[in-house]
Amino acid sequence: MTDINTSPDAGDLVVTATSYLTLNYRIGLPEGGDLINTFEDKPATLMMGTGQFSPGLEQALLGMRVGERKTFTLDPESSYGVKNPELVRRISLKTLHENSSPEEDYLPGDMIEFNAPNGATYSGTLVSMSEDSALFDFNHPLAGKTIQLEAQIIGIL
Repeated sequence: MTDINTSPDAGDLVVTATSYLTLNYRIGLPEGGDLINTFEDKPATLMMGTGQFSPGLEQALLGMRVGERKTFTLDPESSYGVKNPELVRRISLKTLHENSSPEEDYLPGDMIEFNAPNGATYSGTLVSMSEDSALFDFNHPLAGKTIQLEAQIIGIL
């Protein structure tokens, strides 16, 4: 994790592992483009330690003060993890259609949510389709990518 921009403020409260926050944040890729940007809309709320953010993103926020704005570059290990090849799976089209919306036409790159036979819900990115099966990547879409996190702390409870 690399802190590439800091602008400290005199706020008394600091983000801890159990803080409840109001913040603006932006997640983007170093080559450009925002994936999430609350600076352009309304602030977000975050309860640290509950899984709303990945542990690495939460780690970056620790110690920030109210009013402080920082930008971090996070490698895959510090953000959404490296790609796990075991999470790339081939599924029969029959299983896919039985556990998703059968009237949908899927294209490579689509994020598809469907019910697994055990009742759990899974999301995966469709990689390719053949006549009888579909190849899915169940890794987080940002797994294996370096990201930029910009955050500004508005309030801490």
